[in-house]
Amino acid sequence: MTGIRVRFAPSPTGELHVGGVRTALFNWFFTRNHGGKMILRIDDTDRQRSSPEYLESILTSLKWLELDWDEGPEVGGKYGPYFQSERLNIYNDEAQKLIDSKKAYYCFCTPEELQAEREINLRKGQPPRYSGKCRQLSPQEIKDKKAHKNFVIRLLSPETGQTVVEDIIRGTVVFENNIFDDFIIIKSDGLPTYNFASVVDDFYMKISHVIRAEEHLSNTPRQQIIAEQLGYKLPSYAHVPMILAPDHSKLSKRHGATSVQEYKEMGVLPEALINYLALLGWSPGDDRELMSINEMTDLFSLDKVSKNPAIYDLKKLIWLNGNYLRTMKLDVIVQKALPFFKNSDELSDVVHSYREDDFKKILEKVIDLVRDRVKTLRELVEASGYFFRDDFTYDEKGVKKHFSKKNAGEILAKVYRTLKDVEPYQPEQIKNALGELSQTLNLSMGRINLPTRLAVTGRTMGPDLFEVITFLGREKTLERIKKAKELFTSS
Repeated sequence: MTGIRVRFAPSPTGELHVGGVRTALFNWFFTRNHGGKMILRIDDTDRQRSSPEYLESILTSLKWLELDWDEGPEVGGKYGPYFQSERLNIYNDEAQKLIDSKKAYYCFCTPEELQAEREINLRKGQPPRYSGKCRQLSPQEIKDKKAHKNFVIRLLSPETGQTVVEDIIRGTVVFENNIFDDFIIIKSDGLPTYNFASVVDDFYMKISHVIRAEEHLSNTPRQQIIAEQLGYKLPSYAHVPMILAPDHSKLSKRHGATSVQEYKEMGVLPEALINYLALLGWSPGDDRELMSINEMTDLFSLDKVSKNPAIYDLKKLIWLNGNYLRTMKLDVIVQKALPFFKNSDELSDVVHSYREDDFKKILEKVIDLVRDRVKTLRELVEASGYFFRDDFTYDEKGVKKHFSKKNAGEILAKVYRTLKDVEPYQPEQIKNALGELSQTLNLSMGRINLPTRLAVTGRTMGPDLFEVITFLGREKTLERIKKAKELFTSS
């Protein structure tokens, strides 16, 4: 395909939602696959709800996901401006063309008059269409009313026939024109409606393919009617399936995090989020679940996008994230994890006591030990506390189970003496020494290792005990065993 131009057009009225990301992602895959252009357009005509903070959040989220754009904010391009609020003169000019050609007209009906019409139609069992009574106003009547009444501009819509949407994903979708009234294209505040602005922008920005969520399918016939009245060539449409909650209801905050920022704060990796969202409604045609963004780009095709709703599964996302944590290069994970350690209430003071490069070297060893057992960057921090602090708390169940057993104090004392003399102080030698101790005492390795782990980490589970002991070093390990023994003896 040549001349491929797609757009992602978020409104800065909230954080970037996972549904929006999935739409942006499919647009990005499509254009990168075909060597086209990705346009970022900001639909910011909702003045009351739009904010610079939300805009910044959207841009930051896209950058974090590494979904770049070829034209738009911070990039520019020859088809700008890329903010709808800066394109009002274009919309007004196009609306005036429609009025001049008798394809649109001024409407002065009040909300009360419109409501009365709707009620009459409903009582008659008819669709609540606008009657179109302002179509017949004379130029003088229009001039007089404009002087003292608010008005909107309505498009003259066909009353008979059909509007046919040819959708790449859904095939042919037919809409009866009698369900549409003369819908508004310019509101009483002078701002364009969503449908009108989108059509005009898509035309002037030379958008070839409109790839968006299924919920916009009902807007498409109106947009086609607008385009036809303006004499525009239609873009190709593709409506991707909705993302539903596990109970098949609309995805909302009650089902968990829904914005990119929330996932970022949870410690989800951008690579994992991209991988997961790509598979919501699209499949490469095999059972693969772990794919790089380059692999997905090469394999992506709108023909393989499903018509059926995709079911959101947070557990699946977290599982994928755990896979990425285990398999990505260690230095990459360290760099991504560092902000979580710096911002941790428990460990921030420890982090800032080191030079950053020195801390990174230590952190690399710690992450290598614990990352097989965690699924998010936040869990990575939670699993690492005892490597950096001696003032950790002991697991209560573990204390009852392992420190209250007969001879537990004596066992810790013997472990202390054993580890004091191990040479060299390495995992294999430590394991062998404790193994010999278990034989000498005629105890299972569990009776030796579990209280030892609890003493040196405060936990009953974790990475390889002998690796942990080696990392902590002889002095710190012995101090912790001594402390645990004293606490146990005193209690």
